[in-house]
Amino acid sequence: MNKSNNFILNRLFTQNIFMDLINNNCNTVYNTCIQRYLEEINSFNNEVLINKVYGYMGKKYRNEYFYKNTLLNKLLLGRHSLKTTTALSEVPINKSKADFILINGKAVVYEIKTGLDTFERLDNQINDYYKAFDHVCVVTCESNYKKLSGILKDTKVGIYILTDRNTISVRKESIEERSFLDYPTIFKILRKKEFENILLDYYGELPHTTQVNYYKECLKLFTRIDIEILYEFFIRELKKRNIKEIEEYNKVPYELKFMVYFSKFKKNDYLKLHDFLHGNWGG
Repeated sequence: MNKSNNFILNRLFTQNIFMDLINNNCNTVYNTCIQRYLEEINSFNNEVLINKVYGYMGKKYRNEYFYKNTLLNKLLLGRHSLKTTTALSEVPINKSKADFILINGKAVVYEIKTGLDTFERLDNQINDYYKAFDHVCVVTCESNYKKLSGILKDTKVGIYILTDRNTISVRKESIEERSFLDYPTIFKILRKKEFENILLDYYGELPHTTQVNYYKECLKLFTRIDIEILYEFFIRELKKRNIKEIEEYNKVPYELKFMVYFSKFKKNDYLKLHDFLHGNWGG
């Protein structure tokens, strides 16, 4: 099957599709994938069917979702814990978007370059990430390793490989780099409540000014905090963006861990997902 036929898989493991599935029990993208990639479908429930489609991806089409889901499963759930570690995804940093960020004792940005990607924008992306975070890693496939190690030879950027067995192999650890941290870039990542928390902790008060000038005055105070101190405050605030329904989340199948983690599911959504997974396709 040629790669162009596999593009529909990029749409399958998304929040919109699964919200449609758990609410309506039907979706054309899901139906197309089941019919296209699986032979026996009638005797299995949806959980098994999703597992089989995901298994196909692991062998034939390891797209960005597959990489992200593997990182979340192997690093966050495999090495750390949902209570002590927070994952972020698609975070705008300057002109780039961080694929995956893991915050534990430190914060690491993971830039994903699948076997379907090029390294064309990598230099700019890394430069952007270092404006807000002090550890950066690139995750790619085995066949890209030689080229990537050449590109990153004299840098502090780490290299992780998604192996042919679909495990994560660390080929080069990232080294802390704080010399490029940039106040405006960090400020823009934070939500209003988050930068207010930092200013309150440091100054004990928020700026007394007009609504029009409030943002500007907050940034001015923000830039007066020593960058090393500020960075610790910044990471602490981001770490609070963790998942709340841990008990329900733990029951989610491996294949859907990444998608559900970032879906802001409420208890009722988890119940609907459970019912959908244990129901039969089209039933």
